[in-house]
Amino acid sequence: MANYRRGRINERIREELCTILTRVKDPRVSGAFISITMADCTPDLKYAKIYFSVIGGEKEQREAKAGLDSAAGFIRGQLAHALDLRQTPELKFIPDDSIKNGAHINELLKQVDAGADEDDYE
Repeated sequence: MANYRRGRINERIREELCTILTRVKDPRVSGAFISITMADCTPDLKYAKIYFSVIGGEKEQREAKAGLDSAAGFIRGQLAHALDLRQTPELKFIPDDSIKNGAHINELLKQVDAGADEDDYE
């Protein structure tokens, strides 16, 4: 049962963060297209790892992380107002490369598929 509750809280945190990020005034956050991919709370709900992805390169990702780390106090305060939890988790932002890795795998599969099509014609 506890895992089910944590799963609901993780999803709720992710949803709320998506709306809260639109109110952050830091240009490193408001100027970047940041997507919250996952939230993962500890069992005691004191800490939460927030996985995010940014459209762009490594530079944009570093700038977005610095902006998110800088605005973590504001984001946590807004999250406390949005959620009805006894204690609001401390947020740690972690870049998520799964979208970039998925695109790379997709390109590799296209290359393999194109190679298979050439072999069919010979």
